[in-house]
Amino acid sequence: MLELNLTGQVALVTGGSEGVGRGVAHKLAEEGCRVAICARRPDVLEAAGREIRQETGAEVLAVPADVTVAEELEGFFGAVVEAFGGIDILVNNAGRAAGNYFEDTTEEMWQEDFDLKFWAAVRGARLAIPHMKARQGGSIINITHPGGKAPGEHSVPTSVSRAAGIAVTKALSKDMAQHGIRVNTVCLTNIKTAQGVRAWEASGSALSYEDWCVEQGKGIPLGRMGEASEVGDLVAFLVSERAGFITGAAINIDGGESATV
Repeated sequence: MLELNLTGQVALVTGGSEGVGRGVAHKLAEEGCRVAICARRPDVLEAAGREIRQETGAEVLAVPADVTVAEELEGFFGAVVEAFGGIDILVNNAGRAAGNYFEDTTEEMWQEDFDLKFWAAVRGARLAIPHMKARQGGSIINITHPGGKAPGEHSVPTSVSRAAGIAVTKALSKDMAQHGIRVNTVCLTNIKTAQGVRAWEASGSALSYEDWCVEQGKGIPLGRMGEASEVGDLVAFLVSERAGFITGAAINIDGGESATV
C-alpha cells in the first residue's frame, strides 16, 4: 500500500463545494488532512463540508468566499490559520469554462477570466507562502487546462489565462524550491463536474446525464469521461512526500485527448 503520510496536514481548496474541488477536498480529508474549502454559495458550500465530514471523519472548515475579491480571499486564509494554526497545502481550483471566438470576447470577459483563474491563484500563493515557509515546506497545486499548452479555436480567454497559470507555476517552483515548497499544475479536461451537468441541461438532450457522459466519452482516447475522484487521487499524490522530487511539472489528466505532453 502506498502511504501518502498526509495525516494532520492543513489543506486549502478553493472552489471546493462541488465538482473537481469537492473531489480533491474529499480525497485529502480521506488521507487525514485538516481541510478548508471556500466557494461563493454558502448553502452549497456548507452542504459539501458537512458531507465530507460525515464521509471521512475529518475536520473540515467551510468558509464562504469569492476568490476574485481580495478581501474575501484574505478572510478565508485568516480563518484557516486561526482554526488550524498554519498551512501546508494549497489547491487553487476555483474556475469555470469560458471559450469564445476572439472577436466576440469583450475586455470585461478577459478581465473576469483572469481575475478568477490567474489573479486568485497568485493571491492565494502569496497568502500561503509565508505560512509554508514557517513550516519549512509545503505544496501548491494550480488547477489549469491542457488548452493552456496548445490553444484551440474559440478558446479565449480561458486558454490564455490557463497558459499564464502554467507559466506562473514553473516560475514559482523555481523561486520556492529553496524553501522546500513544491509547485505543480494539474491540467484537466473531460472530467465529470457540476459545470458538465449544467452543460447537459443546457443541451436539451433526451439522454440521462450518465448516458450523455457515455456519448461524450466516445471521442476521448480512453473512451470515457474522468471522475473528480481521479483528480483527487492525482493531487493527493503530488502534495505527498511520495512526490517529493516533483516540482514545476504540468501534468495532463484528460483521458489522452491533449496533443501535448
